[in-house]
Amino acid sequence: MAAACSRIVVVFDFDKTIIDCDSDNWVVDELGATDLFNALLPTMPWNTLMDTMMRELHAQGKTVDDIRKALTSAPIHPRVVPAIKTAHALGCDLKVVSDANLFFIETILEHLGIRECFSEIYTNPGFVDQEGRLRIHPFNSSPHGCTNLCPPNMCKGGVIEKLQSTLPEKIFIYLGDGVGDYCPSLKLREEDHVLPRKNFPLWDLISKSPMLIKAKIHEWSDGHELEQTLLQTISEICSSFLDEEDVNSQLVSADCKLQTMSTSGVREPLPRRALPMPH
Repeated sequence: MAAACSRIVVVFDFDKTIIDCDSDNWVVDELGATDLFNALLPTMPWNTLMDTMMRELHAQGKTVDDIRKALTSAPIHPRVVPAIKTAHALGCDLKVVSDANLFFIETILEHLGIRECFSEIYTNPGFVDQEGRLRIHPFNSSPHGCTNLCPPNMCKGGVIEKLQSTLPEKIFIYLGDGVGDYCPSLKLREEDHVLPRKNFPLWDLISKSPMLIKAKIHEWSDGHELEQTLLQTISEICSSFLDEEDVNSQLVSADCKLQTMSTSGVREPLPRRALPMPH
């Protein structure tokens, strides 16, 4: 089973996919800087705004530890961590591709005890400088030239293309919710899978023109459905390499080891959640 699942790369967006909020907004709100953020929002790019907000928060006496504490209180559905741990235990290669920033993401993943589940994180640099201040820089230092609704600082589709070129034999599963997740969804191939969060911008974009997506589409609404849909998708992929009985028994074995999910949640196949094609 591990050999079969090792052929799967699971790529997670972060905000509103792994955690149930936008981490930038969460920190700003928790540290009482919402009014300033809203006043500055129309005047500068998002990454510049977040870097400016960190400077302003430090000027108000907030420390990196205050920011870290705010991050550890970010909401997350209780089934998301078990889903990630199970996918990792099964042998899948897990990565994050996010328009948040490295400091925010690593702080939350370490707090949740799942940082080691991810082999790579592609995101905007976030780091503490020599003066002890948190800085946030854009992922792309120059224009990326993509026209697929990507923000100017990051083209996630470019990241997926890079991963596909270095891992051509892998099957990709992509989970996301936002407009920035549309471009990478377009880059997926017929053998890949995209899991858009229902009633969020990515799902809306795919629903308008599902024929533009080559990958198989499986929607989800919350952490419970994320867990079920992700593990069912992994099972379906592995069943093409192994007998289904072996796949299910291995999924249940991983379940028992981690004590994260019920046997029935894995053994009973989910209904297909492919989006309807327009007539």
